[in-house]
Amino acid sequence: MAEGKWVSYLRVSTGRQGRSGLGLEAQRSSVTDFLNGGRWKLISEHVEIESGKRSDNRPQLEAALAACRLHGAKLLIAKLDRLSRDAHFLLGLDKAGVDFVAADMPNANRLTVGIMAMVAEEERRMISARTKAALAAAKRRGVVLGGDRGKPPTAKMRKRSAAVRQESASKRAADLKPTIEELQAAGVTSLRGIAAALSARGIPTSRGEGEWSAVQVQRVLARLPG
Repeated sequence: MAEGKWVSYLRVSTGRQGRSGLGLEAQRSSVTDFLNGGRWKLISEHVEIESGKRSDNRPQLEAALAACRLHGAKLLIAKLDRLSRDAHFLLGLDKAGVDFVAADMPNANRLTVGIMAMVAEEERRMISARTKAALAAAKRRGVVLGGDRGKPPTAKMRKRSAAVRQESASKRAADLKPTIEELQAAGVTSLRGIAAALSARGIPTSRGEGEWSAVQVQRVLARLPG
């Protein structure tokens, strides 16, 4: 039984299918059947007209993922092959920070995570083997190995951590930009007004909890280009 917030993503391969609705109604039906019952909310629907052979030009998918991040929702697709036949592209969804479910294969999410885990495990095994080989070679050359592993973070490490946080905050601001611009166009221009509107729409804060404040809105606006 479906619960929570959802964003649906539908895809057809040709312009003709998009104009005629061929395939879209069947996908909408699958989405509706999946959501039937429970306590759920469909935030938005995104329709893509693009060949499955291309994974580098999916503006509607990007918009759907942004909506998921913005509202803390899950991505719902009717059929797993509607995303792509490219396994690499499917695994790339993990980097988007969005959970997804296929209506025709609800366990696909777990399956994908399992595949990622196997790939990650194999990569770790290969890295471990290369590291051991490199250490053995260094030892043969007379390099002294070891050292204090309890050292505090270096300036470089702190700088990198800060850069990661800054990048995450900038992405969040970019996701919020269309909504804030919509509110401003409707006459909601004060920081408190925007904060109240974001809270009323159920859009979570960066920490995913609590109500929006004027200070938080000000920080988001400061990250947006002039």
